[in-house]
Amino acid sequence: MAEFRDAAASWPVTESVQLAGGTVAALRRDVVRMPDGALVGREVVEHPGAVAVVALDEADRVLLIRQYRHPARAMLWEIPAGLRDVAGEPLLVTAQRELLEEAGCRAADWRLLADFFPSPGISTERLRVFLARQLTVVPAAERQYVRQHEEAYLTVDWLPLERAVHGILAGELHNGVAMVGILSAYAARADGFAALRLPGEPETPSRL
Repeated sequence: MAEFRDAAASWPVTESVQLAGGTVAALRRDVVRMPDGALVGREVVEHPGAVAVVALDEADRVLLIRQYRHPARAMLWEIPAGLRDVAGEPLLVTAQRELLEEAGCRAADWRLLADFFPSPGISTERLRVFLARQLTVVPAAERQYVRQHEEAYLTVDWLPLERAVHGILAGELHNGVAMVGILSAYAARADGFAALRLPGEPETPSRL
């Protein structure tokens, strides 16, 4: 019987050319040797990755933020999330920072919900989604972060977890990271979140 566990792997790259660069992502073209020896070109978006947070309060309401996403031309309800843009920063610290900056909250209890590649056919981006509970709201006067650009216009609200799941299945919510986080939290709640990993565990499959 097959072992249903993803594993790190790397087929040989015979050539790699940088095509374009930006402030967040870059584009390169790799020539990859297939197992039969054939050479094929593959475009790769280089992305630093991100973290996201499903924040649940005592009433099992999930914290959502509504933000404009220009590539999608849409106002999307999402969970707090942010780039891994601080070199050497532990992912839990990044998640804690994003929860405070975007939603003005801190959490005393942290667990891991999911590690995933949102678009592995073209991008190196990987996401780690945390579950945050035992929340406290930080008074506005104690928040030092100043929102800029799209973040300056985001709104924050709370939605019962069951209603959020319904919104996903009904086609009302469309952010992929939020879907993974909310559905994972809903499934993990069945045993009181006992099966969830601790927040410091390494990501798998490991980077090569």
